[in-house]
Amino acid sequence: MLIRIRKASDVSSGEITAESLYLRRRDFLRGVAGAAGALAAGDLLAGCTRSDDRASREPGPLNAERNPKYGTAEEPTAYAKATGYNNFYEFGTDKSDPAAYAGSLITKPWSVEITGEANKPGTIGVEDLIQPFPLEERIYRHRCVEGWSMVIPWIGIPLGEVIKRFEPNSFAKFVAFRTLHDPKQMPGQHDDVLSWPYIEGLRLDEAMHPLTLLAVGMYGRELPNQNGAPLRLVVPWKYGFKSIKSIVGIRLAAAKPDTTWNRMAPVEYGFYSNVNPEVDHPRWSQKTERRIGEFLRRPTLPFNGYGEEVASLYTGMDLHREF
Repeated sequence: MLIRIRKASDVSSGEITAESLYLRRRDFLRGVAGAAGALAAGDLLAGCTRSDDRASREPGPLNAERNPKYGTAEEPTAYAKATGYNNFYEFGTDKSDPAAYAGSLITKPWSVEITGEANKPGTIGVEDLIQPFPLEERIYRHRCVEGWSMVIPWIGIPLGEVIKRFEPNSFAKFVAFRTLHDPKQMPGQHDDVLSWPYIEGLRLDEAMHPLTLLAVGMYGRELPNQNGAPLRLVVPWKYGFKSIKSIVGIRLAAAKPDTTWNRMAPVEYGFYSNVNPEVDHPRWSQKTERRIGEFLRRPTLPFNGYGEEVASLYTGMDLHREF
């Protein structure tokens, strides 16, 4: 059965991450490139517009109930830093590039195509995708593979509830996600630093886990373009590159999907990419992290501090080999 639903402040690299690590990562990327409708809270996408209007249009307010089950006593990262220091290579490889250039992304209308091993595949507008579910605010830790971290109040809905809507069949074992590919709107896609479109994936049980969130907002506001508007994944126990942004496709798959970073550098970026202080990146340690806004480094927690909730997903696995 086929469902068809109508589409309805700068931060220096030295302040956040050791400069030597930052420069080595940039050199590595260059080398690889050469070798290789509306919600009750208001209109979800009203604040995301063309770049020529972005100076006067900020992400609007987005109401959501705080879910007390998901939170941390840690102080959230300042909004200006969380929105001004990002990895989103579709808009450039510098941390300030997404905030500078993501205004070119038009996020309304926006639809998501669900394909693959599903009894009810379909194409659906973002508003219709999330409307059946109450929006939740969850304060999650975010850990980047480069060694920096944030604490962010996300607003969204559980991914698992969305997946259930499309009825995965018995062959579905994995979920693949695809970012928009449109170099006219995403100028970083003119560069071959990565293969486009950006693809990420999870095992189905990871995708269905209650912690996994489809985010549409942050800090009580709609999601800014540079943070993945209008729809992004948040998987808080994994490194940040697993939390794919600006999603246009979700595919239920029988086999483990190829993912962008794993395909480009499998020794450095494993499919699972769980935060693990005992498994170093080949070019730097993962034992500590620098929280944005803090000077000193802190120890990195296994599974980014979510081990009690998710460690059972990996019982019997060699987490050094399946990294």
